[in-house]
Amino acid sequence: MTTAMNGASLDHVRPDLVKAGYGGASNLAFNEQIKKLIAQGETIYHFGFGQAPFPVLEVATEALKKHAGQNAYLAVNGIPQLREAICKFHEHFDGLTFDPEDVIVGPGSKELILLLMTIFDGDIVVNSPSWTTYKPQAMLAQHRCHVIDSREEDGWRVTPEGLKEVIQNNNVSEYKLLIMTNPCNPTSTCYTAEQLKELTKVFREHNVYVLSDEIYARLHYDGQHQCLAKFYPEGTILSTGLSKWASAGGWRLGYNIFPPQLRSLLSIVRSAGSHSYSCAPAPMQYAFAEAFDNIPACTEYIQHTTRVMKSVGQFCARELRTVGVTVVEPTAGYYMFPNFEVIRPALAARGVHTGDQMCALMLKEAKVAVLAGGPAHLRPVEELTVRLCFVNFDGAPGLAESRRRGLEEGLGDVFVKEFCTPVYEGITALKTWVNKLKTEV
Repeated sequence: MTTAMNGASLDHVRPDLVKAGYGGASNLAFNEQIKKLIAQGETIYHFGFGQAPFPVLEVATEALKKHAGQNAYLAVNGIPQLREAICKFHEHFDGLTFDPEDVIVGPGSKELILLLMTIFDGDIVVNSPSWTTYKPQAMLAQHRCHVIDSREEDGWRVTPEGLKEVIQNNNVSEYKLLIMTNPCNPTSTCYTAEQLKELTKVFREHNVYVLSDEIYARLHYDGQHQCLAKFYPEGTILSTGLSKWASAGGWRLGYNIFPPQLRSLLSIVRSAGSHSYSCAPAPMQYAFAEAFDNIPACTEYIQHTTRVMKSVGQFCARELRTVGVTVVEPTAGYYMFPNFEVIRPALAARGVHTGDQMCALMLKEAKVAVLAGGPAHLRPVEELTVRLCFVNFDGAPGLAESRRRGLEEGLGDVFVKEFCTPVYEGITALKTWVNKLKTEV
């Protein structure tokens, strides 16, 4: 009899999941652990969980008040006015024309990605480092999952060479679904138009469909996001939602946009939705149908929130580099993926050899909480990378101050210290800890 750690029998659980030690999302579990310590009165700089720090987009909040009484079951793929507004939104920001019939709205993009994997006939390919959920979802959907081992010197991006190597060396099925994030969680790196064009050549040559997770697209610091559908329209399934740029994670509203060539696939995903989530929350659908139509309000909100995040992200990267930590420059969103290789000798002298062990020591001595790169993000267990989420501050005062100053004026480190104080103090504590370790060897 196979048993879990608590002694319960696992004989009724799929053997492949038992063998893999299948568990919950590591970022969610870690967040709950750290929140308990903070609730007990401990001072901890919590860089371990990524959640928008700003108030929800105001026009969406006002619209929700009007539509809070909407309680009917809606169409599985979303109300027509929301799907039409989504298409207009992407036409404005990405310069792309989509058909509302190719849009499906769900209770978060996570659910839609899982349904797509469940009905897709082929192998799944993911990048390393990766968001913590992609590979576990592939396992739930009973797919073989192949991992591209990206490199820090390439900005942790998928490269044509890396993708071809995985395809050619792993007996990958005829059809593949690559899950690609742009901008990336956990690294914040983005792809240029030229990089996407080169990747597209490999996609077409090797029958690779792409679920392009672009949920951080509107958080590109310079507003220069490049949507993969522009270069690979026939094979890109665009996945995004409202949790990041509109700060509405708990509203659970995401959507996928399929190319016309894959409408048969969309049809089955829609059918699967009818047997799982039924429909996305009605009040939120009506609220964002209005909010999406207010492009000026969306644009103003995006400009100010991304300007705050750019200041914070650049501050964190710059300060960590002063103590020898290597960091790929964050260009969107609110993550970075620093590498603490510089303190490996000092850690080894203390008997610390893995990323998880380093993070435990960091939490104990510096009161800084981060999630190790390691297996959670498909990196080697001994690698000293971490996912650092620089959003552990109340964004409301900073957003108000950015609006007060206007977009012409810069923000700078003084702004970070005053309006994003937990980040400023946490990075300072982390620098102090790294410097102390370096003096020990």
